[in-house]
Amino acid sequence: MDGSWWNSREKLIQVMSRRKSDDDVLIDQPGKEKLARVLNLVDLTALGVGSTLGVGVYVLAGAVAKTDAGPAVVLSFILAAFASAFAGLCYAEFAARVP
Repeated sequence: MDGSWWNSREKLIQVMSRRKSDDDVLIDQPGKEKLARVLNLVDLTALGVGSTLGVGVYVLAGAVAKTDAGPAVVLSFILAAFASAFAGLCYAEFAARVP
């Protein structure tokens, strides 16, 4: 095994897993600015339409699983569950870091 490849892999893992300390996060926030309420009618309408269209993913999941996945539908749903869980963990960490 090449040592340089292993060292670059280790460095990549360190870079991808580094975190800011809580003190650094507090230093980066000079003041406690509050968010302004700036959503207008067009923004809220677009949000509602996007949410409604997003539900189609759940409605069509059964039909696609029936026609395309066949007997591997269970594996397809397990794979999708893992992907969704990792995305949810990313959002949870982001929500915990940003007040």
